[in-house]
Amino acid sequence: MLKDEVNKAFEVLKNGGLILYPTDTIWGIGCDATNPEAVEKVYKLKGRAEEKSLIVLLDSDNKLQSYIKDVPEVAYDLIEYAENPLTIVYSGAKNLAPNAIAKDGSIGIRIVKHEFCQQLLQRFRKPVISTSANLSGNPSPATFDDIDEAILQGVDYVVNWEQEDRKEKKPSTIMKLEPGGLFSFIRK
Repeated sequence: MLKDEVNKAFEVLKNGGLILYPTDTIWGIGCDATNPEAVEKVYKLKGRAEEKSLIVLLDSDNKLQSYIKDVPEVAYDLIEYAENPLTIVYSGAKNLAPNAIAKDGSIGIRIVKHEFCQQLLQRFRKPVISTSANLSGNPSPATFDDIDEAILQGVDYVVNWEQEDRKEKKPSTIMKLEPGGLFSFIRK
């Protein structure tokens, strides 16, 4: 049941562990985005350089101001009208693990509309890291079956939800949004 999976994932996040979970895009490795030790475990598991920042999931755009110093007004329209999952890179990240934030002080945030993620984020009441469930340099997994064994073994909990979904999913669109409202696409 969905509620059971949300509760199990919540307990792991609360205790600084890593989860492997379905999102509105591809399968992700997640942890408490405010816990530097948990974020460090994500980098180690992926074999990823810490200069490569991570993205964070929130369940509602009204929480953006808790993690971004100055949210450009246009961000709310972009989120509302995006037809596909959209990650926006904002300047002035705050209240997150320092090692989750890019060197320039920016952070990518996606507001998820995915049932499991929504319920987990509402229960956890903190942002959750979401990075593709692959070893650094390898392709992102399109389905659960494509996830590397090292990732499956390296997390503290594998969410038992949507594992049998064979519909290939793609990573989100990523755009950088400057405080003045100027934006550019990083990944379409």
